[in-house]
Amino acid sequence: MNIRIKMKLISDAIFGSGISVPGGEDISVLCDQYGFPYYKGSTFKGVFREELMRFLGWTMDSEKDIEKKLSQLLGKSGDTIYDSSHKIVFSDFMLSNAVRKQILNEIEPEVAGILDTGINYSEMITDALSHTRTFTKLDENGMAQEGSLRNCRCVNKNLIFYSDMICDKEDLTLIEDVLSMIKWIGSMRNRGFGKVTISVDAKGDC
Repeated sequence: MNIRIKMKLISDAIFGSGISVPGGEDISVLCDQYGFPYYKGSTFKGVFREELMRFLGWTMDSEKDIEKKLSQLLGKSGDTIYDSSHKIVFSDFMLSNAVRKQILNEIEPEVAGILDTGINYSEMITDALSHTRTFTKLDENGMAQEGSLRNCRCVNKNLIFYSDMICDKEDLTLIEDVLSMIKWIGSMRNRGFGKVTISVDAKGDC
């Protein structure tokens, strides 16, 4: 069956792209071709796996049975391709089509002028939905370490992202229990980034 998952950012979040911008951002946000931030479904699968392992540890006694259940539901750790042996698969977490369309419609009248000036309007979208933060590393005396200044782009809090998930109906209750356990995603969670609420937004048959 198909499940739509809703993820609301309670705090700013860091969806790191793994790319740095020389002279600009040390950590850039992951965006699509239009500049909209998104969170990889494969990355979320890893977060889900961690919480599922914790949940099964509470409800099952045998480590062998836990590993068997994990493999049955998600495949081996690191797998990203869905096949008949993997019962759960997540799409990327994206802003809703309605929100994306509204933002693009607001920009559309100005696109010609923007292109004429050589400005990439996808950067405008990214800037509207995220912002940069500056961090420094402190030494043992509480002073900023030389050369530790870092610029990081963060996705704005209160944004809502959606993912479409495929699963078996018989696993739905377990999935909902595990989703309710996920409170943090992304990078720098130990600094308060990436606090979320996650819920099942819609259910339907394939």
